[in-house]
Amino acid sequence: AKGSKFSNIIGSGIFISPKGVLDHAGSVGFSLIVWVLGGGICALGSLCYAELGVTIPKSGGDYSYVTEIFGGLVGFLLLWSAVLIMYPTTLAVIALTFSNYVLQPAFPDCLPPYIATRLLSTTCVLFLTWVNCSSVRWGTRIQDIFTVGKLLALVLIIIVGMIQIAKGHYDALDPQTAFEFIKDPSVGQIALAFLQASFAYSGWNFLNYVTEEVVEPRKNLPRAIYISIPLVTLVYTLTNIAYFSSMSPQELLESNAVAVTFGEKLLGVFSWVMPISVALSTFGGINGYLFTSSRLCFSGAREGHLPYLLAMIHLKSCTPIPALLVCCTATILILCIGDTHNLINYVSFINYLSYGVTIAGLLYYRWKKPKLVRPIKVNLLVPCSYLVFWAVLLGFSLYSEPVVCGMGLVIMLTGVPIYFIGVQWKNKPHCISSAVERVTYLGQKLCYVVFPQDDPSEIQPLTEKSEL
Repeated sequence: AKGSKFSNIIGSGIFISPKGVLDHAGSVGFSLIVWVLGGGICALGSLCYAELGVTIPKSGGDYSYVTEIFGGLVGFLLLWSAVLIMYPTTLAVIALTFSNYVLQPAFPDCLPPYIATRLLSTTCVLFLTWVNCSSVRWGTRIQDIFTVGKLLALVLIIIVGMIQIAKGHYDALDPQTAFEFIKDPSVGQIALAFLQASFAYSGWNFLNYVTEEVVEPRKNLPRAIYISIPLVTLVYTLTNIAYFSSMSPQELLESNAVAVTFGEKLLGVFSWVMPISVALSTFGGINGYLFTSSRLCFSGAREGHLPYLLAMIHLKSCTPIPALLVCCTATILILCIGDTHNLINYVSFINYLSYGVTIAGLLYYRWKKPKLVRPIKVNLLVPCSYLVFWAVLLGFSLYSEPVVCGMGLVIMLTGVPIYFIGVQWKNKPHCISSAVERVTYLGQKLCYVVFPQDDPSEIQPLTEKSEL
């Protein structure tokens, strides 16, 4: 559990978010404070999720908890926003990061062409979708192998950065200059800086998506939090310190691929190591998010909140092909929309909105069922502190970026009529039911899929430990 949580959190975000954090924080010193506090906020959220994970021992994370506590509508809205916004947008950002780092060495003096980055990103997403459709084992092997890439890149950056600091190259980190603001700070901009940092920390709740598979969750969930979150926070902070040991704030803001610029300045003939390492990291990140998002679609469809077809798996490979294809299609559509940093604000706002609703559910569940056995029970100050920070962050983010953040909120609320029409409305006209059945049957024929219970002799559980 500890290794899984550490691997899930550390991803491509640390190679792209430093630019957005610095831009919104306004100074080197304050950006480092944002990174440290961001890790602390994740720790508070993780402790709350640990209580929920053992109190409501269902795989599916936020969606399962909110559905259990608040009912179908709220759970559906969270699922709706995750399927339409959170996962596809996160996948799009990671895919764009992958293409930027691969292409940046070929375009050292300018940004890689827009079409080139989109084509390479789309190719990568399509390839990994095919891999995950073909075999669960292939997908998990890719995740294990490519985790090495991100760790190699971060270890190299930190070691080289510490050597630079030992040589006396720390002008940007000197307290007198570290808090010199590039632009006038505001509470709204600071809130956006936290949103940018939260993208790098995203993944801290992924272990809750497979709670049913975790051995002794009462012991291992808290251990994963106590070890992994501080370790990730330390790694991220040291990485940013290393960046500033070789780059001025202006150079970092002008870089389209921070780690590549770092490598070009300090690694000389070995600068090629950085884009390769980051490309490996982001490639594995895309694979991991495809795996998780398709399982969320599968869980939602199994509960009747998404089309029945998405709960079906391939007859032989036992992979959720329809769910994977939906995730892939949504990601490719979002790839064509917006700037990377705007997409990060977009997805981080919705992520935080979902986290806050889930943790508010913890408080409501304690009031609703006070005598329920809770193997883990956090102090009330933990969820309350998180929710105070959550309210301030979302309020000022919405004030600073009303269009970007507001659009995500609007898309989430569009799920209300969809829920009542698609889920609550049981006695639909025969023509609608017949059309849905025909589409489902066609999807089954094209993807060669069946519902898991249709043929118990051939279909194994999707989350079987031997496969995961």
